[in-house]
Amino acid sequence: MASPPPAIQDLPVIDIAPLLSGAPGGAEAVAREIGEACRSVGFFYICGHGIAQEKIDAIYALSAAFFDLPAADKVALTISRSMNNRGYAGIDDESLDPDGPADLKEAFNVGREPEGEEVLDPLDGNQWPALPGFREAMLDYYAMMRRLGEQLHRAFAIDLGLPEDFFVPHIDRPLATLRLLRYPPASVEEERPGAGAHTDYGNITVLSQDMTGGLQVRLRGGDWLDATPIPGTFICNIGDCLMRWSNDIYVSTPHRVFNTGGSVRHSVVFFFDPNVDAPIACLPHCATPDRPARYEPILAGEYLREKLDATYAFRKAAESP
Repeated sequence: MASPPPAIQDLPVIDIAPLLSGAPGGAEAVAREIGEACRSVGFFYICGHGIAQEKIDAIYALSAAFFDLPAADKVALTISRSMNNRGYAGIDDESLDPDGPADLKEAFNVGREPEGEEVLDPLDGNQWPALPGFREAMLDYYAMMRRLGEQLHRAFAIDLGLPEDFFVPHIDRPLATLRLLRYPPASVEEERPGAGAHTDYGNITVLSQDMTGGLQVRLRGGDWLDATPIPGTFICNIGDCLMRWSNDIYVSTPHRVFNTGGSVRHSVVFFFDPNVDAPIACLPHCATPDRPARYEPILAGEYLREKLDATYAFRKAAESP
């Protein structure tokens, strides 16, 4: 087995191949490493994930083809046409930091599609561009990332002292989102973020980023650390739902993007959010007399809607009486 590349300062690099292979003791060893990262900085790289580079490259090529479409073709798929967070968001459409300027990026969101006769949850469903092979490739990649996210949840359960299948009934209809992103370059003087400082909303985020750089992670002391791209890895971070589930044992870490490198930045991100009706309440073993539950229970779908409403102006208007 190849050794993982070295860690970049405070962000560890974890080889998850033993978790995926079923090697004796492998899941437990990987779970310990992931748990340590989740308790500290809340971010970590993974290698040995089993996703072929040619699959990733194909998604980047299709992403570039989509964002190069005429503006009218992209706007026809605008995310504001519905309330399920699927479709196209243009520059200035989002403000991940509600106290900062609008984000300097474009995005396209893909979600879960029905399986057989299944009736989808209100936050599922998709809009698709007329690009040959786009839908099929995105759904194939979505399925691969969903399986990877399920395996990471096995590690979380083991580390938290739960049965390794604990999360299964809470993530079998996940509100997961595959998100394509393109960030135009911004000048240093402009100080315009591609993505304002924020935490992610769900359980775990799995990010592929190109070599442009620009992602920054806020460490516990308040300093910002560049999450330097490492070929062959994904970078993962904990979201708010898993932080709340774990009663702050795991940490949802603020992060942001500043694309000041002078070239366009592309990334492909998979947000693994729980089922819409998953109860986000303090997990067994995560509360003690000295550490009582810190959050009121909430359904995952309700929490996600609250966060999306704060991000998009059109959602705020739609929710107004």
